Amino acid sequence: MLAPEAWLALLRVVAGAGFLKAVWTKLALGFAWGVLPYPTVSARFIGFHPKRVTEFAAGNPIGWYKDFLEQTVLPNAAFFATLQVWGEVAVGIGLTLGFLTRLTALVGLYLATNFGLASQWRWSYSTCSISRARTSCASAGRLDASGSRTHCAKSPSSRVC
Repeated sequence: MLAPEAWLALLRVVAGAGFLKAVWTKLALGFAWGVLPYPTVSARFIGFHPKRVTEFAAGNPIGWYKDFLEQTVLPNAAFFATLQVWGEVAVGIGLTLGFLTRLTALVGLYLATNFGLASQWRWSYSTCSISRARTSCASAGRLDASGSRTHCAKSPSSRVC
């Protein structure tokens, strides 16, 4: 791997690990038939989500986004909390392991942009959005299903696959 690709892959892994860290407390274990464990969104997060959305909407200076939070997200808070958690899981796993890096980076960019709009553009989320945008364009360290690095069908020097 070339040096710039190695740094970009490291950035991808760190961004993915950040998503996994963020989602860790939002998951719980459910039990199918009382025996078989499976991951699910924690009831604590589903209960907390409307409070946080209300807090973000109250002081939001972006009028159209404030309306979206109050009129669309709040009435469907459990649905949006579930979407957020599973989106963070998918992005965290995809970026950390290098699967579907462009798609997962774009989903991460979408999640980070929405959080940035909701929380009034705190700079750390904007910075993370920039790194995810760069990762989605470059697909750093992209792997196929077998775990081997994918190559462009055209030429090895082509950036368009």
